[in-house]
Amino acid sequence: MPGMPASILPVHVEGGMRETPYLQDRSDLIEVIRKIPFFSSYTDEQLLEILSLSRIRTFEPGEYITRQGEYDSWLYIVLSGAVNVSSEGTTIAQIRDAGQTIGEMALVDGEPRSASAKAVAKTTTLAIDMSLSERLNESEKERFEAVYYKLLAKILVDRLRKTTHELAQARNNVKELTDAILVEQDRSRR
Repeated sequence: MPGMPASILPVHVEGGMRETPYLQDRSDLIEVIRKIPFFSSYTDEQLLEILSLSRIRTFEPGEYITRQGEYDSWLYIVLSGAVNVSSEGTTIAQIRDAGQTIGEMALVDGEPRSASAKAVAKTTTLAIDMSLSERLNESEKERFEAVYYKLLAKILVDRLRKTTHELAQARNNVKELTDAILVEQDRSRR
């Protein structure tokens, strides 16, 4: 992501994926992540909470971010790059914009990943470790859940809006095709 401080560039290498340590007490990053529309309405305190549960992870082209059928507790927010999302070998989405998310469905229902996400260009993500909530005391857990559920609500609303738009387009395409077929059938009968 442009403007990313050098101090958060990934340093740890695991396989091909590189990651930073957890981003605790990193108030210097608040303005960087606030540029992502997704985070614009969060308070500084909420953004610090999110950062404290997060790492920056970078993936090379061809590396998997998530794999269909696997369990994990990470939510990924794309900061830069390009990702193809596929299910059963069929591409179902292409992620090209900063702020788009990967992995929210498995966090909601606890089921294995329903799709694989694979970097098609060098991709940098903010990876939020949602399993940390299990280690928090009661008051920390309440604060965490308030931020977490707001985050999930925003993600799901964004996805629902996009899906609604795509459904409307698909229905219009089906109607146009049906009309064209009926016109052609009508012509062939004459």
